[in-house]
Amino acid sequence: MGKIKEYSNGEVTVVWEAEKCIHSAMCVKGLPNVFKPNDRPWIDIDAATFEDLVNTVKKCPSGALSFYMNDKTDMTSQKLETQVEILENGPLLVYGTLNVTHKDGSKETKNRTTAFCRCGASQNKPYCDGAHVKHEFRG
Repeated sequence: MGKIKEYSNGEVTVVWEAEKCIHSAMCVKGLPNVFKPNDRPWIDIDAATFEDLVNTVKKCPSGALSFYMNDKTDMTSQKLETQVEILENGPLLVYGTLNVTHKDGSKETKNRTTAFCRCGASQNKPYCDGAHVKHEFRG
């Protein structure tokens, strides 16, 4: 299992799973005062409100960022309305609860943001692994 880090402010804990990160930088663009990739620790959880943290974490296309409430209420398992967004030169983002059936017949449920590969170069199909950047995908 890859590196997993947790950052807590007492109310909410943000979890970062390095292995899942596709470096879309949506977190950095959304809350640059919180997500600072050149600093250590790179997440300053006290630099934003609860609502801003949660809303930004929910936009993580790879699921590398997640959160849980310290009172044990699991907001990440809430079902969300399904929405689709095509990122320029990047993945297809699907927000909401999805039932994914893989080509081998295995199934999984995704409850937040799921990034699907559009460039064809991902080593983690059908999901995006950030290969579009290296392959200079345009679309």
